[in-house]
Amino acid sequence: MTRFGYTLMTEQSGPKQLVSYATQAERAGFDFEVSSDHYSPWLATQGHAPYAWTVLGAVAQATERVELMTYVTCPTLRYHPAVVAQKAATLQILADGRFTLGLGSGENLNEHVVGEGWPAVTTRLEMLEEAIEIIRDLHTGKVVDFRGVHFKVESAHVWDVPEQGVPIAVAVSGERSVGRFGPLADHLVAVEPKADLIDQWNATDGAPDIGAGGARAIGQIPICWAPDEDRAKALAHDQFRWFAGGWGVNADLPTPAGFAAATQFVTPDDVADNIACGPDLDAIVESVSAFWDAGFTDVALVQIGDELQQRFLDEAAEPLLDKLRAAAPSS
Repeated sequence: MTRFGYTLMTEQSGPKQLVSYATQAERAGFDFEVSSDHYSPWLATQGHAPYAWTVLGAVAQATERVELMTYVTCPTLRYHPAVVAQKAATLQILADGRFTLGLGSGENLNEHVVGEGWPAVTTRLEMLEEAIEIIRDLHTGKVVDFRGVHFKVESAHVWDVPEQGVPIAVAVSGERSVGRFGPLADHLVAVEPKADLIDQWNATDGAPDIGAGGARAIGQIPICWAPDEDRAKALAHDQFRWFAGGWGVNADLPTPAGFAAATQFVTPDDVADNIACGPDLDAIVESVSAFWDAGFTDVALVQIGDELQQRFLDEAAEPLLDKLRAAAPSS
C-alpha cells in the first residue's frame, strides 16, 4: 500500500508555521512528514531557512502518529557525522520511534558556509560512506574510535540511544550510488520516479529488498495546488523554478543569486510542464502516479508556497489524499 507524506519545506516557511502545518497535516491524514535540512533557500524569494533539527524536535512533541524524516541531511561538511548520530538518536527518543534519518551527499548551497570548500562528487560519496559507518557504530551505544580517510572520531559515546535504533535512508541517483549505498542503508531515497533504481537496488547484494524485504523507496514531488491555475503557475515559477536544473546543476551552485541567474530564462509554462499547478486534483494524482508506477512505496508531497499552505491543508489535503489512495495500488 502506497503511503503519502507531507513536506515541511524549511525554505518557504518559518519555524512556528512549520510546526503548525505539521500538526494539521497529521490531522488531514498524511502517513509521514519529511523535513528539508538547508542553511539557505534556493531562491531569495522563498525567504526562510530555520534549523531543521529544532523544528523536528518541536514537531515530535506536537504530533502523535505521523512518522518523521530528514529529506535529507548531509552528514559530512556542515555537520560532523558524530554530531548527526547524537541528534538523530535524541530525536528518535523524542519521537517515540517514529523517526528515520535520511542522508545524502549534500549541495554546495548549504555546505560551503563552513568554509571547507566543496569537494568533487567522488570525494563527497566517499565521505558519506564513512559518515554512515560512524553513525551506525555510535548508534550501538558503544565507545567509538574511528580513523578514516576523511573523518576521525575519538572516544565518542552517544549516551542516549533509542532501543529501536534509527533507520537510515540514503539518497541515490543511479547504478553506482545504489551499488555503493544499498548495502549500507535501510531505505532508498530518490526525487525522480525511476523504476531502474528500484530494480538495481533489489538486485544489489546486501541491500534490503524494497517491498517484501521491508525496505521503503521514498520519493518526493512538488505540486502547486491553488484555486486558480494562473496563480498556481506564477507561484510555482516564483518559488520553484530552480527545480528545473536537476541534481547535476543544483548540487554545485553556491548561492540563491546563482540559482536566480541559472533560472532567469525559465518561464511559468516551463515550470508548469514539470509541476502540476492549479485546482485539478486528478491532475495532481496523475503526476504522483509516476512514483508508484516505478515501484516507490512512499511519496512525499511538496505544496509550493507558504501563502497557500494553510488553504491547501484546509481545503485540498483530505480530498487529495482520498483520491491518491483510491488510485494507488493496494499492495
